[in-house]
Amino acid sequence: MRNALAVAALLGVCVWLCPVSAAAAKGSSRARTATVDLRSYMHGIGTASDGHGNTWVFFSSSGLPPRGPGRDRNWTHDVYVARWSPQQGNLDKPRVFISRPEAQEPVSIAQNDSGRVMVTFEDGWNTPNEVSQRYGVYTSDLDAVKPYPVDVKSGGHSGHAAAVGARFVVFYSDDWVDGGGVDNLGTGNGVYLKTYDADGTLLQSVDVAPRVREWWPMIAASPTRALLIWQQFVPGAIYARLKSAVFNPEDGSLTEARVLSPSLRYYVYAAAYVPALDRFIVVATGFDGKGFAQLIDSSGATTATLACMPASVREAGIAVAGDHAFVPTQDGRLLDLRLGASSIELAGTQRSPVKWGEVGSVGLVRSPTALHWVTLTQQGVKEAEFDLKAMRPASAADRCTR
Repeated sequence: MRNALAVAALLGVCVWLCPVSAAAAKGSSRARTATVDLRSYMHGIGTASDGHGNTWVFFSSSGLPPRGPGRDRNWTHDVYVARWSPQQGNLDKPRVFISRPEAQEPVSIAQNDSGRVMVTFEDGWNTPNEVSQRYGVYTSDLDAVKPYPVDVKSGGHSGHAAAVGARFVVFYSDDWVDGGGVDNLGTGNGVYLKTYDADGTLLQSVDVAPRVREWWPMIAASPTRALLIWQQFVPGAIYARLKSAVFNPEDGSLTEARVLSPSLRYYVYAAAYVPALDRFIVVATGFDGKGFAQLIDSSGATTATLACMPASVREAGIAVAGDHAFVPTQDGRLLDLRLGASSIELAGTQRSPVKWGEVGSVGLVRSPTALHWVTLTQQGVKEAEFDLKAMRPASAADRCTR
């Protein structure tokens, strides 16, 4: 699949991790640095309930322990799954869930209101293009409903999924434009979505930003809406714009796209839904190296902003517990954000006992006062416990007041 040579740092935008498209990466002869791209070891993580009080944790990995790219330097990920219970310490032993030649990564998971699970990823196996965005649908016991491989889009990539009520929504990019972007490797050529019913049958397709240099789509879902966020290429710049829109799968309507940030650090953003407030939260890092957060309502309007906080971690999930959101930081901590319908406060921080990986991580709520975090690294899965009662007050520097 993708060539494993890394993308170089570009004036502080990225260190090693800024993604390239499969078209730009697979077998590319472009000059690159010799640093290993850590995504070639593990990349992508998501969760679903098993319906019995436990959590399925899915992730893409090149073996366990991860071995990285093959001899031909192509990526070799399979999709793994492990069960986790709030009553146990760590994940059960992972097992292979989907395995084919080439790579199935980064995996993304959605679960609808009846418990069915969609598993989607870009796939380098048996495709006429460099990759295809594919999916399968399963019960909460992981029995097949519409099993992999089913194409979302041949040539599609970077897809992420969420469930709005009974429907699944896959938000993905398509095609590639050479040149520009990180390390001059190019950009995606638009973002699109497709909705599916509980059986995995296609219901509709929507061109969100077609045939323009916008890509790396992320999605979060409420019971009635999906928040879409993605990045837009800025000609002549080494930063991106962060854009958003809200999608209603009931009638297929899409709000007008908005710019959430005019100068984003490429790929460093995430979104989640906060049920207690009926708000979406977006956490990202600007080109200036400072993090920020916004709350967004179902109409797509921003209702609260935290303009400056410690920088967030690429591909790190946002753990939501009641009216709090928890976010990993680049300096090795976990942030506690206290949320109101129209407010965001940096309530505290806590040092992480493990180094955050930048290829996928997810927080699991053990209890109202405890989180279990799973992060993917070059060495394999790392797990950490957080006692939320041990949060330390945020400093003036954390709050950007000095």
